[in-house]
Amino acid sequence: GAGAALRWCITAALCAAFLGLGMSIAVLGPTFPNLAANVGKNVSDIYYIFVGRSLGYLGGSVVGGVLFDCMNACLLLALSMVATTVGLYGIPWCKDSVLLTVLMSVIGGSMGVLDTGGNVLALNTWGAEAGPHMQALHFSFAVGAFVAPILAKMALGGSETKEIPVAEKTNQSDLKSVPTASAASAVPPLQDHPEEDFLWSYVVIGTYLFLVSLFLFVLYSKGSSDRDDKSTTSLQKGKLAKHHWALIGLLFTFFLFYVGAEVTYGSYVFTYAIVFAEMKENEAAALNSVFWGTFATCRGVAIFGAAFLYPGTMITLSLLASAVSSFALAFFAHYRALLWVGTAVYGASMATVFPSGISWVEQYTVVEGKSASLFVIGAALGEMCIPAVVGYLQGRFHHIPVVMYAAFLSSAMTVILFPVMYKLATSPRENDLKEVSDTETRKALLSNSRLTEDEEDEEDEQDGREWNEADFEVIEMNDKLKNSLTDSSHKISENSPAQVSLQPHLDDVLSNSPVVAGGSPQRQNGNVDWEKND
Repeated sequence: GAGAALRWCITAALCAAFLGLGMSIAVLGPTFPNLAANVGKNVSDIYYIFVGRSLGYLGGSVVGGVLFDCMNACLLLALSMVATTVGLYGIPWCKDSVLLTVLMSVIGGSMGVLDTGGNVLALNTWGAEAGPHMQALHFSFAVGAFVAPILAKMALGGSETKEIPVAEKTNQSDLKSVPTASAASAVPPLQDHPEEDFLWSYVVIGTYLFLVSLFLFVLYSKGSSDRDDKSTTSLQKGKLAKHHWALIGLLFTFFLFYVGAEVTYGSYVFTYAIVFAEMKENEAAALNSVFWGTFATCRGVAIFGAAFLYPGTMITLSLLASAVSSFALAFFAHYRALLWVGTAVYGASMATVFPSGISWVEQYTVVEGKSASLFVIGAALGEMCIPAVVGYLQGRFHHIPVVMYAAFLSSAMTVILFPVMYKLATSPRENDLKEVSDTETRKALLSNSRLTEDEEDEEDEQDGREWNEADFEVIEMNDKLKNSLTDSSHKISENSPAQVSLQPHLDDVLSNSPVVAGGSPQRQNGNVDWEKND
């Protein structure tokens, strides 16, 4: 009915929004040298714009988690996308590095709100059926990240660059302040690029996000509210894990390294290819697109793969492939073929980790707005810290491919953290232990009751046999007693006729002498007297 149609409309709007989110994040890598040239600085001097964007992303995640409980989700997401549009429109005309950092912070904040609110809204909208829809959201993000480099360098900025003289290449590689991810910004031919080569990519992405925000405004005007979905989802939630907050904290750290490695490689591989692999810009953009392309393809496949693979299995396979490919990139990237293959495998291995991580942890504990906010905050910290550290170290050690070693170390950390998280997640809860003990107690009581009933039956049978034997003894005794009393009465009647009147009394005694209550023989006082008389 109308409710199902509204839910599908919300999912479509979220997928479109995450498509724009992916483009907004990935467009920075190919246009980073142009941004540095636009503000008149060396790239190594403005690597802090990553920090500004990630700080905004972090703040947006926190504020979004709070505002999500206070206002309509569609309205909140629409406003955040309008803010992103404003920031994207302003970046190409920004001539000051400080103002550029501020705009990046605004974009990061609005994207943090979108990321947190989008994940929580998808969970609240679909409840237990949110798994495929979560994969679809992050698949849309990957598609946007794949399209952005093509949009920036091939489709809209496809003008050919001049060949870089060998001397200029040598001088470029000798600059200590040039980080791997952005060394191409020091190349003089960049001045031959018109400003429009990267300007229109930001304008197109901003316009797209504005159109999506209009769709969200329409959903808000239709009165869509997730309050009922929240109440329904809360009823479907399971119990907290025994180590709930420890598990959430480790997953926070896990996402920090994972997202940090993903954003770092996606942002720095372009100029790494130019400096260390000595590729042309079109080749470097193609290598960047290979990373995001395999990333997007595997996320699309994961939508169907989630139907027959457990989230834990998908995470394990992804981590193994990530470790192998990052090792090859760190130590054998000077081989051109291994660079291409390693980049493709590394992008594919990073595809399913985030959505599978949320689906995996939801199997063992409750995932609410606060938990989802912590996941996004961990991702924001990773996006802020790891690229900044890589840029700083590359400025200090410009002959070392720091980005490749950072990818390998991040993969190693995720491989170590996941088994620890699995151990905590599978620890039995106190309630489970209590239920097990109660079940064992009930079984013990039932077995004891059966034993008691069998014993009582045996006792009853034994008592019955004893009482029957007693009855026969009493009957025999009464027969003997009656015969003896009868003989005595005949003798008394012969000797003393006055005693004949006692015969009726004898009959009364004999009639009262057999078994009385429960078949037990009772000795009457009259019997004793007659025995004495006898």
